[in-house]
Amino acid sequence: MKFQTLIRKVGFATIFSGFLSLMSIAQTKPNAPELVAGIPVNYEEANVKPYALPDPLVHTNGKVVNSAEDWIKRKRPEILDWYQRAQFGKAPGIPAGFRAVVTDQGTPVFGGKAIRKQVTLYLYEKSEEPKIDLALYLPAQQAGPAPVLVRLSFFANATTIDDSDLQKDSVWNSKEKIKVAAASFRQDMAFPVEEFIEAGIGVVSLYYGDIEPDFKEGIQYGIRSRFLPHDATTFAADEWGAISAWAWGLSRVMDYLEKDKDVDSKKVAINGHSRLGKTVLYAGANDPRFSIVIPSCSGEGGAALSRRNYGETIAHLVAPTRYAYQFSANYSQYQDDPSTMEVDSHMLISLIAPRPILLITGDSDKWSDPKGEFLAAVAAGPVYRLFGKKDLGTDTLPPLDKPILHDVGFLIHKGGHQVLPQDIQTMITFMKKHWLNTAPAE
Repeated sequence: MKFQTLIRKVGFATIFSGFLSLMSIAQTKPNAPELVAGIPVNYEEANVKPYALPDPLVHTNGKVVNSAEDWIKRKRPEILDWYQRAQFGKAPGIPAGFRAVVTDQGTPVFGGKAIRKQVTLYLYEKSEEPKIDLALYLPAQQAGPAPVLVRLSFFANATTIDDSDLQKDSVWNSKEKIKVAAASFRQDMAFPVEEFIEAGIGVVSLYYGDIEPDFKEGIQYGIRSRFLPHDATTFAADEWGAISAWAWGLSRVMDYLEKDKDVDSKKVAINGHSRLGKTVLYAGANDPRFSIVIPSCSGEGGAALSRRNYGETIAHLVAPTRYAYQFSANYSQYQDDPSTMEVDSHMLISLIAPRPILLITGDSDKWSDPKGEFLAAVAAGPVYRLFGKKDLGTDTLPPLDKPILHDVGFLIHKGGHQVLPQDIQTMITFMKKHWLNTAPAE
């Protein structure tokens, strides 16, 4: 079933209501609560105090970055080191027992338009858990290896793709801290795989909970549990939180894709929404094998500038009742004054350079600060120009649903914290432009 057909049948209110309820995302309305976790929330531009961003082209010793080579060899590692230890936390390398088992070698689906593979990635030695179940779809008529989009999802593959023959997975029940049949959380939504197939782009889907559960106690059950020191219940302050674990899992997916002869591993994009937008942004910064990065509504801790103090803040993220487990313990030291950070989100974006990046956000998603994401993309421009790439080309927020598709891309849709059809079409257009040289008029 095509995405547009599904929309006509059930409508967007139905499609996304279950998603937003499951994620318990604070909706961004004009009458949004003034306190979240007991912490004030600012939604007024007039209350944004003046701030200065650190220059991504100046070394910590004050010397100017004078070339792309200087950036790659010196400045980029400096910035990446900060994110690895101070925000997301350091992750281990490839585990010795990592292996991939292909359970579906290539079944024709979608009326013969695509070939489906199902692959299980075992993440740790000979243990059966944790493991990642991949659903991989490739264009059937593709001449040679196909480019692919890796989609990190909040849902199991069988509940988010319109393919009844997918293996029936289990998902985490965060309240009970147990795994249950994925059908228990089935949503009236489907990712439009066929739209990508028709554009000559494959899709890889995976459920983020296969890597690490999304709750505070998840450290006991996911991949991080395998690396805990003996008898320990937590990591050192500079070691990985859940977002770093999910990003680590994406790199293991890439390890497999590099060996699949039907995939063009030089053309692999990653996409995720909300906290998974943060995840793909960090995964792309940390692993340059991903050639295009597409975070959606990533907000604070992702693409939005922390120094703006608008919508969600670091303090909201690391509050004990919220999402501190997603970050390294070091991150909390910046909650009172983000200006003490050596970086801001424009520098996280700059770590993607010179690879294309497309930021997607919504005009009413005030909690995620869409203007802050745009300003961060503008501030990352000098790094892209250093490589001879095209930045946004403007410091004025573009009209709604009128994407900028340069090497630094940006789309602000009319709507909130959600994925809309125009987002999907913009993603496809962006990938075709940068991979297949099919440039739309600008």
